[in-house]
Amino acid sequence: MKRKLVAAIGIAGMVVSIAACGSDKKDDKAGADAKELTVWLTVDAQNNWPNLVKSADAAVQKAHPGIKIKHEYYGWPDKNTKLDAVLATDKAPDVVEMGNTEMLGYMVKGAFAPVDPAKFDNSAAWLDGLKASVTYQGQTYGVPYYAGGRVGTWRKDIAAASGIKAAPKTYAELTADLDKIQKKQGATFNAWYQPTRDWYAAMSFVYDAGGSIAKEEGGQWKASLSSPESLKGLNAWKTVIDTYMHGDKTKDESDRYIVYGQGKSDLMFAAAWEGATAADPKNDKTGKLKDNLENFVLPGPSGKNMPVFLGGSDLAVPVKSKAQGVAAEWINAFTGPEGQKGLMAKGNLPNNKTDLATLKSDPATVVPATAAESNWFVPMAPGWGQVEKAQVLQTMLQNIGTGKKSVEDAAKDADTAIDKVINTK
Repeated sequence: MKRKLVAAIGIAGMVVSIAACGSDKKDDKAGADAKELTVWLTVDAQNNWPNLVKSADAAVQKAHPGIKIKHEYYGWPDKNTKLDAVLATDKAPDVVEMGNTEMLGYMVKGAFAPVDPAKFDNSAAWLDGLKASVTYQGQTYGVPYYAGGRVGTWRKDIAAASGIKAAPKTYAELTADLDKIQKKQGATFNAWYQPTRDWYAAMSFVYDAGGSIAKEEGGQWKASLSSPESLKGLNAWKTVIDTYMHGDKTKDESDRYIVYGQGKSDLMFAAAWEGATAADPKNDKTGKLKDNLENFVLPGPSGKNMPVFLGGSDLAVPVKSKAQGVAAEWINAFTGPEGQKGLMAKGNLPNNKTDLATLKSDPATVVPATAAESNWFVPMAPGWGQVEKAQVLQTMLQNIGTGKKSVEDAAKDADTAIDKVINTK
């Protein structure tokens, strides 16, 4: 599940005041004896797994008789605006759900209290991408909640019309199949609908080739899109755009499921929910997508499964919370073994490799589970939020996709732009 990084507006001015609270022993003791706990979650929990919330409440109330637990639920567009405002007061919540790409800006500013991973079930097996999202400068500031990955999705009828009987297992098979589909469907058809500005997909090619967006050396981050490995990945991505993507090459992925529903595309590399959303009758203009889409693990040019960006949610404890100890207990009750079972039953990927492995034995979940095993995450650098805000990657990819710049020149320019801000808080 993709979450856009939202800058922590308004928290810069309170860093000094909130940072002082994190190591106060009186606050730690008060946290253990807290009489009230306030938990902020998104409406996903309220609408889809309220029983898991109740179970976590019951576990904490059993350990702390008489404690009052309050819940507030927010939509994704509203949550951070409210959080930024309340963090400047003494009424911060004790637990808050964050999109995993939202964590970094708050960790950089000192808004969340550090937590001890050893106190949380399955922490030794947290998915790499989720673990990265709660880690800053070697310290853990949150707990992974659940995940969502990316898969290949195509139309079985389009494939069958070109004599293709099964989803490809290798990249050579994938491109051979797409070549057949492109030839059969005509020059204006998108054998692979890949929005040019979709940097999540493009960077999967980069990481597949052994490259990266940036690397940390000696405590400093340096952009690495111009490395030989990264350029190899970007060139492989450009070949896809040039060969199979015949739509508007200035678009991002925000309406991909709508475009896909128009019926002029076969393959997309997207979040697992996008295929089902495209097949919804209100989006499916062909009337043919329902029961006609197939998900598969996208093979990468390297010969391995394509590494995927792992979206999802984390849970954090604001540093101003006066109930940090109990907050950690609630999070563990919510994200522990029983909670993960409940989340998986609702179609989510778990926060850990142990539970993820169990999904591979079920035909209904083997594809997203297998795809999620190989994953990557954004550089956890203090200035990464500025890189995203400036849309450096999107600009680079559009320049490459439209032919405005060569891969090498576009990558070099992106590296220069990234290096200017990536180490700046």
